[in-house]
Amino acid sequence: MSQKDEKKEALKQESDDKIKTRAKERSVANHIAYWIVGVIAVLAVVVAIIGFNYVNSSLQPYNANSKKEVVVKIPIGSSSKEIAKTLEKDKVIKSATVFNFYTKAQNYNDFQAGYYRFKQSWGVSDVVKELQKGGSAQPPASNSDSGDAVLVREGITIDQVGDAIQSGTKKSLKFKKKDFMKLMKDESYMKQLQKKYPELLNSTMAKKNVRYHLEGYLFPATYSVYSGMTLKELVDQMVENENEKLQPYYSTIKSKGYTVQQVLTIASLVEREGLDTKNRKKIAGVFYNRLAIDMPLQSDISVMYALNTHKTKLTNKDTSVKSPYNLYKNKGYGPGPFNTPSLDSIEATLNPSDRDKDYLYFFANLKTGKITYSNTLEEHNSRYATTGQ
Repeated sequence: MSQKDEKKEALKQESDDKIKTRAKERSVANHIAYWIVGVIAVLAVVVAIIGFNYVNSSLQPYNANSKKEVVVKIPIGSSSKEIAKTLEKDKVIKSATVFNFYTKAQNYNDFQAGYYRFKQSWGVSDVVKELQKGGSAQPPASNSDSGDAVLVREGITIDQVGDAIQSGTKKSLKFKKKDFMKLMKDESYMKQLQKKYPELLNSTMAKKNVRYHLEGYLFPATYSVYSGMTLKELVDQMVENENEKLQPYYSTIKSKGYTVQQVLTIASLVEREGLDTKNRKKIAGVFYNRLAIDMPLQSDISVMYALNTHKTKLTNKDTSVKSPYNLYKNKGYGPGPFNTPSLDSIEATLNPSDRDKDYLYFFANLKTGKITYSNTLEEHNSRYATTGQ
């Protein structure tokens, strides 16, 4: 074989070797690619199974065996995401993310604000149905609350509301009166409430020498107490309830030239001085007649509030006590309400009767319960002397 032929043979062998090497490399690459694809496929299946199990688990009850009830507040204007986060935080659902995907997939977007009572044994579908029904303005009582409730009666003072809170929550939350009274002096909290309810609270916050800015503003009702509730949340309910009840009257108050503080002040006197609607309207008329001629209201209720005590009879020393709340000495409305008036007393204050008769005095016969009205002090004193009271 010539040198030329040997060279050709060598080149051919080299070319064949390269082809074989490349084929081998392609084979290895293909095997690696198949292996990677296989691994990815397996991982995808595993992830899909895990994801499916996670989603399926998240749609199930938080605790199927639990009998616990959870009260949740959904604020007005909450988005679906915010609602989901609240439900997850309060341990009603397992996953806010899954809840969002579920509600979007089912096109559920008609959730309503309010207080809800959920069971931890409910699945997501049950929770959704409850949200669609709408919540209550007041938190519902729960079986796990041990029956705790706070009763704010008509005509009681902030100090007495503190007693009601302490006695009404002694089974579980055990709110203390001293903490409530401290909250009533918390200016930062008062400003927060004013910002939220300006129509209701602007006039009381503008007044000076006020003992408690929320005196008269905690609407009389029974308030349910639930597990996890804070003292502020309880008071928030009371103020919110007052605002809701007064909402239909704000325009009337404004049109008559009054402030909310003035109306509630007169209503708080009317609440304690009169026992029925008819007499409450007449008594309100007497107070307005006095205000019209710049005459002191001279209500015993104001003196007892100034003294921070209750008496069946007041002495001259009592009626001379130095206090802005003493309406025997001071003219006008004084700093503000003396107790929590009922809606009936508020309505009577806005609709006084017998203004045209110019009554300036009224007298309640403790023996008969009858209230008489007079135009002059002489007439009033003669009736007082006749009863011997």
